[in-house]
This record gives sequence, C-alpha cells and structure tokens, in this order.
Amino acid sequence: MAVTVKTERELALMREAGRIVAGVHALAQKVARPGITTAEMDRLAEEYIRDHEGIPSFKGYRGFPASTCISINEEVVHGIPGPRTLSEGDVISVDVGVIYQGFHGDASVTFALEPVSKEAVWLMRLGQETLAYAIEQVRPGNRLSDISWAIQSYAEERGASVVRQYISHGIGRQMHEDPQLPNFGPPGRGLRLRPGMTFAIEPMLCAGDYRVDDSQRGDGWTVVTVDKRLSVHYEHTVAVTQDQPKILTCL
Repeated sequence: MAVTVKTERELALMREAGRIVAGVHALAQKVARPGITTAEMDRLAEEYIRDHEGIPSFKGYRGFPASTCISINEEVVHGIPGPRTLSEGDVISVDVGVIYQGFHGDASVTFALEPVSKEAVWLMRLGQETLAYAIEQVRPGNRLSDISWAIQSYAEERGASVVRQYISHGIGRQMHEDPQLPNFGPPGRGLRLRPGMTFAIEPMLCAGDYRVDDSQRGDGWTVVTVDKRLSVHYEHTVAVTQDQPKILTCL
C-alpha cells in the first residue's frame, strides 16, 4: 500500500479544488426546487466547475456520464442526473469531484426540500455529526481505523446504520488512492496518520437496513437501500496536519 504524503504546494492545489467543490454544493442548494431536473442541476454544476478552471473528475470516470452524482431519498450514491424532477420533501445528496491543476477534491452534501420529514431531519443531522466526529480523528499518531470506528460507533449508537459496500479513501493526484478506509470496524488498526496524508471521508448512513443494491435502477450505477428507507451521504476531503484536521472542501 503506497500512501502519498502531500507537500504544502500540493495541499494548496487540493484546497483550490476543494473550494470549487464547495462552490458547486452552494450552487446546488441555491437552485434546487420542485420541478428542476437533476440534469439541469448537473449542467449548472459543470458550468461552474469549468468557469473556475476546474475539470469535473466524475465525468467519464469508468464511463460515468455526468459531472455530479445526484441521489434522491432511498438512493445512496452514484445517482445519474437526468430527466427526473425534484419534488417537495425530497432528500437530495450531491456528490462532486473536481480536478485543479492535477489534484482532486471530493465531497458530498445532503439537503432536503420543504416540507422535510422528522426522519429526514434526524438522519441529515446525524450524518453531519458523524462526519464531524470522524474528522476529529484525523490527527497525527492516530490509526486509520480510528476513523472507521468513529463513524460506525457514532452512527449506530444513535440509531442509524452504516453502509458497508462503499467506503472512504485516500485522495490526491488520483480521485481514489490508497489507503482504502472502511466506514466501520474496530479502532486501533492500520497505518499511523502523518501530516500531509489526505483522505476523502464519506459516511453513508441509512435510516433502516445498511444493505444496498446497485441493480434496481437498471443503469449500472445508482445504489439504493434494499428496504427503500432514507439514506444520506456526507463527505469532505481532509488533510492531516501537525495538530488540527484541515478540511479542504469548504469555501
């Protein structure tokens, strides 16, 4: 396993990629409304990325046809934008990847259109809290699986389940780099974290069963919960520093 340690210059480039990602998230939440298609949201996202000198890292990746993944309600990840229109009460996850001067930023946000169900409010809040708790473990000297355990323990103790099939990962010159980082498992295992390591930490939480299926939509991509219960997906690209974790995908 070859885990890359980034220089200050490389971290600065990842930070710029991350700013563009965060800008797309802000734009998506601004334009989302009942009646807009996910294809139109994706078009606006790609326009924003290119206007800011970025390259959409998802577009063409293993044949993926769009610049964003937009997943709704029971869709967990990898939703393909298209003619579907948003409706009142929808819970929408927007996952975005950007390349800036050779380096990647990757993050996801989940939000909802009014009126929002109590279950959606609870799960979205828990998803944000779980990601924040996981990020707190991104400190020198901690073990990789301390992040995994933080996600699983925080979410499960509060009544949600954690998707096993899709995981967090290293990131840098490639969107997916070593190490692979499961969102579950016991603490105290794996490599020790060092300043300059960067991770895309992305818990995917479900209101019900954690099992998922990528065959139900028939597109080879969209992943849904097997019980059709709600799911949320929150993600940030984070760097290990000498002290505090540094989130790279924010404005």
